Amino acid sequence: MIEHGFGLLAGFWNYVIVFLVILTVVVFVHEMGHFLVARWNGVRVEVFSVGFGRELFGYTSRAGTRWRVSLLPLGGYVKMFGEGDAIQSDDGTERPLTPQERAVSFRHKRVGQRAAIVAAGPVANFLFGIAVLAAMFMAVGQPMIPPVVGLVQPGSAAAEAGLREGDRILSINGIEVERFQDIQHVVRLRIGEPLVMEVARGGEARELKAVPRITELEDAFGNVQRLPVLGIGADVENTEIVRHGPVTATWNAVKETGVIVSSTFTALGQMVSGVRDAEEIGGPLRIAKGAGQAAQMGLISVVVYTVLLSINLGLINLFPIPLLDGGHLAFYAVEAVRGRPLGERAQEYGFRIGLFLVFALMIFATRNDLIDLKVWDLFKGLFS
Repeated sequence: MIEHGFGLLAGFWNYVIVFLVILTVVVFVHEMGHFLVARWNGVRVEVFSVGFGRELFGYTSRAGTRWRVSLLPLGGYVKMFGEGDAIQSDDGTERPLTPQERAVSFRHKRVGQRAAIVAAGPVANFLFGIAVLAAMFMAVGQPMIPPVVGLVQPGSAAAEAGLREGDRILSINGIEVERFQDIQHVVRLRIGEPLVMEVARGGEARELKAVPRITELEDAFGNVQRLPVLGIGADVENTEIVRHGPVTATWNAVKETGVIVSSTFTALGQMVSGVRDAEEIGGPLRIAKGAGQAAQMGLISVVVYTVLLSINLGLINLFPIPLLDGGHLAFYAVEAVRGRPLGERAQEYGFRIGLFLVFALMIFATRNDLIDLKVWDLFKGLFS
């Protein structure tokens, strides 16, 4: 048991390395978005840090920015002049900014400029995901599996509905189906809902109804989830790898990004309403596990996982929670309507609430990770 426990720890260490590389890429993209738009708007950036805590190494550019890699590689930040602390004179007292300092101060930019700088981080994550997907669709190709039933599991919801091998599913609940992946997407997000399928069989169109059954499934990254299952398999022998040109590759990448975003919103809404299990929310441990699983599957899987993480990071940061980018944007929206910013006390209370919400979510996600990874069972095994 002890050897097994140490083997798991060694394997997890390998997962952590891959996770940190992926996280560093995603965080760098996010912070670079803030940095570039800040510089375009004339804001002086004092620090661009990958990681938190003590600096390990770095250098200072001619523009005065300290580019640094820090000790704790679990995020990063861009520190802009005039963003937070008051300016102090040599004797430690607060002093007013000079005209030259006001010109490069984040705080003294127009509300639209500040909003653009804050929004640039999440936008950079989205654009990065789209660009990488488009490049993959051009270089490697996009797998296109026809929406044809390759097999029907006996006793499944599909079998009871009357689906047969060779049926082509044209639409589900009015949603047009172009690929087998579209079927999976619709089914996974319709928990407990009946599906009305338009099916082509023998040159004729017919309508079939099915209610997918909730089943425990393990995804490609090793996460176990309870999901609705129709009980059909794809006709994989007719899979086509389509290499796109720049225009169609970009368009399909945008569509895939839209699917990821809409799926995330739908899943979150189902968790809030109680339809979907909130234990699906994962934290850094489960993300590290997924990164390790992706690494075992090959470079393409690592790239896809990085894209998913980048898009989700951008989306989460847009939530209107103080402390996140979306919270700052909400404050700026109020400022734009009122013509002046909220008072310091109101903003302070907002950030306290945001800190509590983020901290509570981190605890809940970590608790889910520990249960999913059976960490408690592992520690008990080390001492039994």
